[in-house]
Amino acid sequence: MNNEAAQSHVTPGTQQPASPVSGGRRRMLGLGGAAAAMSLGGCATIKSWLPAYLGGTPARPAATPAAAGSRIWLDMDQKQLDAAYDQAAYAPNRDTVLKRYEAESERVRARIGAPRRFSYGSEPIEALDWYATDRPNAPVHIFLHGGAWRGGTSKEYGFPAELVTRAGAHYVVPDFVSVIDAGGNLQPMADQVRRAIAWVYRHARRHGADPERITLSAHSSGAHLAAVALTSDWWQDFNLPKNLVKNALLCSGLYDLRPVRLSSRSNYVKFTDAMEEALSPQRHLDRLATPLIIAYASGDTPEFQRQSRDFAAAVKAAGKPVQLLVGQHYNHFELLETMGSPYGVLGEVVGRMVK
Repeated sequence: MNNEAAQSHVTPGTQQPASPVSGGRRRMLGLGGAAAAMSLGGCATIKSWLPAYLGGTPARPAATPAAAGSRIWLDMDQKQLDAAYDQAAYAPNRDTVLKRYEAESERVRARIGAPRRFSYGSEPIEALDWYATDRPNAPVHIFLHGGAWRGGTSKEYGFPAELVTRAGAHYVVPDFVSVIDAGGNLQPMADQVRRAIAWVYRHARRHGADPERITLSAHSSGAHLAAVALTSDWWQDFNLPKNLVKNALLCSGLYDLRPVRLSSRSNYVKFTDAMEEALSPQRHLDRLATPLIIAYASGDTPEFQRQSRDFAAAVKAAGKPVQLLVGQHYNHFELLETMGSPYGVLGEVVGRMVK
């Protein structure tokens, strides 16, 4: 992460407008929404509004035999496992799409205005962007960005703000420390995300929002952090309702850290047994009180696809409401772009979540 959030730090409860930027309009990926929504048999669905995309049940990718060396995880050797946790190996246009996130966010801010900036903690990075809607006592939608736990800032993820605010909800994007700046420890990131969500709940009415209508979406490593938050004990840790987040969309996330720990991500994340256990949401589903939509792209890496399917199956087995959504013909980064369009795979879902 860069120091931009630190430079715009303000004291808790105060606001600081971001600088307006110029821009134009461009067509985003995802118009028309080529995807498949798959209910986990026998499980209660989230809402009747979940779009039933055509395309059928996606085929589970066949296990790839280890080409060289010993098997590290399932049928993968070390090289294959490393690639399965590296989106660049499966999405060669990654850098181009990330630049589109930033460019479209600037265009959205030029159309709807800059967000207010609030601090949810004492550290400079502990601040969030709040894109307000005109609707009184409106719902709040929180988005948690990805970046392999290493990168990304709230500014780059403003592009869904127009969809959300015009649907009548506030759109909030927190910043949080990178794992690099945290010395390889994921726990500070998870703690900051939880405190940001708690801050939104406690300050919602002050900013024209309804704390009883908070929804959340998240992508990639942000979806991991979101799942950690959703499987936290909100009552014990924050004296807040266990179901303070009413619905959540988790896209292309990681839900059990064991195979991640075995991959090359251990070069910059200092995994420990305690970290693996505490921050593997799939192991703490007894604390889950939020209905989930688990999404992934058909072009995600094999492990990101498997993690999503296995997490959804585990949530269903735990008797919790869950729905599985597959974005057909998108890669990891392209699928998130569809959250900026009301006709996109994710945008259609979020637009209905916030009504």
